[in-house]
Amino acid sequence: MSQFTKRGSAAVESATAEKDATTSLHVPFPSGTTLKVRIKSAEDSAEYYAHGIFGKVNTFVPKVPAERNAKGYVTANHSVWDRAADLLYADAKAAKDGGDEKGAEEIRKQAYLLKSKARYLVGFGNLETGEDGFVDLTPKQAKGVFAAINKYAKRLDKIAFELTKSGSSTDTAVTLSPIIDMDEDLTDVERENFAKTGESPFDFAAFEGFLFEADEAEQTKNLVIAGFDIARLGLSIGAAAASSAPATDESAPISDTDAPPVNF
Repeated sequence: MSQFTKRGSAAVESATAEKDATTSLHVPFPSGTTLKVRIKSAEDSAEYYAHGIFGKVNTFVPKVPAERNAKGYVTANHSVWDRAADLLYADAKAAKDGGDEKGAEEIRKQAYLLKSKARYLVGFGNLETGEDGFVDLTPKQAKGVFAAINKYAKRLDKIAFELTKSGSSTDTAVTLSPIIDMDEDLTDVERENFAKTGESPFDFAAFEGFLFEADEAEQTKNLVIAGFDIARLGLSIGAAAASSAPATDESAPISDTDAPPVNF
């Protein structure tokens, strides 16, 4: 079967026709960024669990989601990375039981890097564009944002906010601060967009397609990049699996204290 799908005038028509395009409403949010936003409601957020190692393996979610209990612990459909983390935690316990507390601590750190961790998507009206947008946050970052949203929950239709990220690595902080004087601190366009973005509720369909889903083969390749011996899981892949790590993403690393007790 030929790889060529159109020829002649049909090819010209296809090339010049406007194509349907899907654009992500995810707003890049590196440290040093301040966004002016309208929080449409206190409910415009979603939790997901992902794997990844900052600077080494980009954030991904298993194609087959794990089943979890109310506390977020995996109860079924463990991913390859979940299984690897469980093995390392067992190694850490064995080391501790054998009297090697220092070695056990190092192994626990390795296991923590592999385990799935909660992240949060937070939606808003973007006062720069007049469209919906969202950012991707760690539990620690999201907790402060949700606290501010709850504090001003009864005035969300009257107050714009500045969403700011500062710091680096595990010291990265995100704040949501009210803009009290919108006449003084917003431009005419931003005030118009505040009104515009309040005309409709946040569309959760904006979140769809943002998460990178990895099947077991892709997870296994990433596990090799992470430095885990996949033979311990009875897995093997071709030589191509040891390829260089992908470009880093902006997802912040999550510290051991970054637990996800955030209520929506």
